[in-house]
Amino acid sequence: MLDHDPEVVLRTVGLTKRYGRLTALADLELEVPRGQVYGFLGPNGAGKTTTISLILGLIAPSGGHAEMFGLDTRTHLSEALRRTGAILEGPSFYPHLSGRDNLRVWGALSGSIGGRRLDEVLELVGLQARGRDKVRTYSLGMKQRLGLAAALLHDPDLLVLDEPTNGLDPAGMREFRQLIRELGQMGKTVFVSSHLLNEVELMCDHVGIVKGGRLLTQGSVATLLGRGQALEMQVTDPEKAVQVLESLDWVEGVKRQDDRLVVDAPSERAAELSRALAEHQIYLSVLRPLDSSLEEFFLEVTGEEMSR
Repeated sequence: MLDHDPEVVLRTVGLTKRYGRLTALADLELEVPRGQVYGFLGPNGAGKTTTISLILGLIAPSGGHAEMFGLDTRTHLSEALRRTGAILEGPSFYPHLSGRDNLRVWGALSGSIGGRRLDEVLELVGLQARGRDKVRTYSLGMKQRLGLAAALLHDPDLLVLDEPTNGLDPAGMREFRQLIRELGQMGKTVFVSSHLLNEVELMCDHVGIVKGGRLLTQGSVATLLGRGQALEMQVTDPEKAVQVLESLDWVEGVKRQDDRLVVDAPSERAAELSRALAEHQIYLSVLRPLDSSLEEFFLEVTGEEMSR
C-alpha cells in the first residue's frame, strides 16, 4: 500500500503512453476526489480513452502509473478493479435475453449475484418495469442504463465511464445525467470522460481538461470558473466607482468593460459594495453575480471550440 490520501480515490502519476514516435499521453497527473463526479473533458483524440484504458489495465503504460484506492495498479490491479465498475465504448448485451437475464450473465462473471441485487440495480437505473423485456426492444438510452446497472452489480466505490451519453437524444442525455448526479449524491466516485461541454458542466463537480495528450488544468468547477467570486455592475459614475472599489482591501480587482464594471469580490459582500459606493454618492442600476461558463473557460484554456 502506498502513502495515500483517503480522500483521493484515483490518481495518475506521470502516466504516459507512446506508440512509436507518437505520444498519445504525456505525464498525466490526475487526482479524483472521493464522492465526486469528475469530468474528464477534451476533444476527440485528446487522449481520454487512452487514459481510461491505462487506468483499467487494458493497455500497458510507457511510463508512470495509476493508483486506485491507494493501490499501485502495476502490482495490485485485480484488487483495485474489484472496487471499480466501468462502461467502455457502449456495453454489449445478448439481444434475445431480457435485461434482467443479461445482468444475471454479467453477475456470474464476477461472482454470485443474487436476485435481490439484480432488482436493486434495475430499480436504481429506472429499468425495473422493463427488466423482463428482451434487450432488442430497448432504446439506446435504456441500453446505456442497463450498462450502468451491470457496472453497479458488485456495488463498486468507483465508476469509470467513457463517453456514456454518446448517441443519446436530449431526453436520454438528461436522464443519464440525472442518474450520474444521483450516484454522486449516494457517495459513489464517478470518473466520466466526455467531449460535450454542456453535459460536463451540468453533471460534474470537478473537471480535468486534456488536449493533445496533456492535462491543461483540473479542479472543482466552482473554483475553475470563479463562481461566486465576481460581480457585474452598472453605476452612475464608473470612473469614480473604480477608485472607490479599488480602495477596499477585500476587493481583488476591478475591470471596466464599456458601461459595466466587473469586480473581483465575493458575491456575499454585494451589500457592502453598494453601501461603499452610496457613501460617495454613486448609485447602482445593475448588480449581479458574474458566472463564466465552462465553454468560455475551455476556450480560454485551449483556444478551441467543442461540442455543447
